[in-house]
Amino acid sequence: MAIAQRPPDGANEPMKRALSYRWIIWSIMILAFMVSFFHRLATGVVKEALSADFTLSAAAFGNMASMYFYAYMIMQTPVGLLADTLGPRATVTSGMLVAGAGALLFGLAPSVIWLFVGRFLVGIGVATVFVCIMKIQSQWFREGEFATLSGATSLLGNLGGILSQGPLALLLTVISWRSGFVGIGAFTLLLSGLCWFFIRNRPQDMGLPPINERAMLRASADPADTPPVLQGVKAVFGSKGMAATALFYFFNQAALYALLSTWGIPWLTNAYGFSLPSASSYAVLLILGVMVAGPLLGWLSDRHCRRKYLMIALSAFHLALWVLLLLLGPGGIPPGVWLGLFLFLTGVTSTTFVLAWSVAKDINSERFTGLAISVVNTAGFLGTALCTSFIGVLIDRFTALPPPQAYHNALVLPAGAALLALFCACFLPEAGGGRSKESDR
Repeated sequence: MAIAQRPPDGANEPMKRALSYRWIIWSIMILAFMVSFFHRLATGVVKEALSADFTLSAAAFGNMASMYFYAYMIMQTPVGLLADTLGPRATVTSGMLVAGAGALLFGLAPSVIWLFVGRFLVGIGVATVFVCIMKIQSQWFREGEFATLSGATSLLGNLGGILSQGPLALLLTVISWRSGFVGIGAFTLLLSGLCWFFIRNRPQDMGLPPINERAMLRASADPADTPPVLQGVKAVFGSKGMAATALFYFFNQAALYALLSTWGIPWLTNAYGFSLPSASSYAVLLILGVMVAGPLLGWLSDRHCRRKYLMIALSAFHLALWVLLLLLGPGGIPPGVWLGLFLFLTGVTSTTFVLAWSVAKDINSERFTGLAISVVNTAGFLGTALCTSFIGVLIDRFTALPPPQAYHNALVLPAGAALLALFCACFLPEAGGGRSKESDR
């Protein structure tokens, strides 16, 4: 079935309004995504303070940090179904309410168990954001814009990660970690109200014409058609290439976010003797690498529709960086320019996850975009949670060794994950951007 032809930009007043208003919706969603990234990456900065206040071992800290990822993983399929049925507006509004409550509980936690509960609730809440952004993009933007917007989403979302690194580390020299988390919890609750007030699920909900080409076809065929949940589950899990895509995302995210969210700053402080602000400044370079490469990779993919080979090439480069780190040994990369370049390139080469979202969209029907991306995310956050927890276990296991050596040994885990991500990339389908699928017929 051919993709519907779109009218020229600005051909009529309703289309002009739709093309304008979509940026308001997307901006609110991006702000929520930035808050999600802040929560995701902030624990590494407050490790020493939390460990001192609650007497946490490395394994206990790793398990606590992993609560976010386990919660995120558990919620992915339900969120995908909610995004495809209830809609992004109600889904993300509710999620921000839960995340705000969790952050407040984390900041006010009287004991360790409440740290775990608060972290888990934050993960439950912010798990709603990303899939809803992808669903919004599939309704308010065109097929040829999806991967580019996904890269831009990654870039801007990572600004929240930057705020959780250097700026948070500096802020903690003025206020306590508790005050910081109470403040972000209050802001998250405020953001929930903005989501409800501004977000609409699709242009048609405002009496505007559809923008996305496949949405145009569906609207002209049967706009009231809502596929059964079981049909969506069967279609997505049975889609050719979904298993390879999900496994790729599993290992890619394990290699990246175990370092970025939890163990990167402790590794830098222990292997190089950096202060917390200095280590946070280096960690920002890792995030900047993701931010710079994400939009560029999405743009290249949308223009040339060759996702698979980009993913293989970058995954091989990413693995080479991990191998270099392990071969040089603890503290082997000289601090300064070389360490900064290593971290930046590690971020750049990890951005293949941006294309995994597009692959999942390409090989599934437009009706199941939310569910398809949520399945991929489930795999990714499971990988991150497991890798984060096991790194903590390994660090405790190597306590007899000097801390730099203990951290170096534990980093074998994300390096192994990078190797397996490259292996899985070789089996990914090459669907190409904007192609129609049999399931759309």
